[in-house]
Amino acid sequence: MRIVYTSFRGLFSDSPRAIYEALAARGDDVQHTWLTSAVAEGAFPAEVETVHFGSPESIAALEAADVVVSNDHVPLDWEKRPDAFYLQTWHGTPLKRIHNDVLWAPEGRLAYLEHDIARWDAMLSPNPYSTGRFRQAFGYRGPVHETGYPRNDLLSSPRRDEVRARVRSGLGIGEDARVVLYTPTWRDDLVFEGTGERDFEFPVDLADFSDRLGGDHVLLLRLHNMVSDRLESVEGMPVRDVSSYPDIRDLYLAADLLVTDYSSTMFDFAVTGKPILLFPYDLADYRDRLRGFYVDIEEIAPGPLLTTSGELLDAIADLDAVTAAHADRYRDFRETYTSLEDGHATERVLDLFFPPGGSAAGAVATTRGGDSRAHR
Repeated sequence: MRIVYTSFRGLFSDSPRAIYEALAARGDDVQHTWLTSAVAEGAFPAEVETVHFGSPESIAALEAADVVVSNDHVPLDWEKRPDAFYLQTWHGTPLKRIHNDVLWAPEGRLAYLEHDIARWDAMLSPNPYSTGRFRQAFGYRGPVHETGYPRNDLLSSPRRDEVRARVRSGLGIGEDARVVLYTPTWRDDLVFEGTGERDFEFPVDLADFSDRLGGDHVLLLRLHNMVSDRLESVEGMPVRDVSSYPDIRDLYLAADLLVTDYSSTMFDFAVTGKPILLFPYDLADYRDRLRGFYVDIEEIAPGPLLTTSGELLDAIADLDAVTAAHADRYRDFRETYTSLEDGHATERVLDLFFPPGGSAAGAVATTRGGDSRAHR
């Protein structure tokens, strides 16, 4: 059996990575091929075959695959074999509107992506809330399996403390430092209407961050892959750009708190139980003009909504009190969105699609037969 994996158009990350690692560890007779980008080639295991995303070789790999595992659209022109199986893991619980539900998109973009959606044979969902949003946004009528996200299993793993220590050491961060992971999402107008130059504006006052929080805080910046090349140099500032770090799940473990705006990282980070601060500095514009939300962020937020850099730094400085004040909201958030994130999502996915001695292609008949929303 030949399995072709792709994550964010060429990274070694996310749920496809977790599925690959589990299958590789099991030692099945499988040929694993990854679609890769130049920036990420060093992250892939030496023993795995890689082909550049978008190259003629990647098209050939997709068309020869028995199974394709992807966490995003594959916007390439390829023909899926009739007996092949395409598992779409997707890549987050949607707060912001996606695909057909967005307020605006470039002409022709959504129609082009419909070709990829038509290839999907099954889809993973992290929670019941997401299942309905996926069906609505993608118009997808195939089976959706509520398994939780394989990528998040590490966050509940007995290895989590070991990984935390290794990642912090690799980043040169001491044990006593408080690590703030900042994960702003991308803005549609920056990507589709921007200059393409380094025009990402950093909304946190870094000088104030350094003056107020001193040497015992480290700010890790994780830009969305859609805009990770848009940042001006931050050399000499109290921030480390980890946008090219292979897999964000490691950074979740290394961090002590998350700061984000509308990113789905808040849903994944909540699995850790660590504090989350929301920094929606352009809330009205993003909600009413750029993208829109499925739910009211002010109603579901697991932490305070902070709209200025000063408010954000105040909250970081008084984190224990802020966390205590929002404990009930945080608990409700976890109950609603992370109930399936128990560290065993990968096992459930393998049981469904890659049973020992079987094949994902052989599972098509059962998984195409209907929804599996109750599968847990």
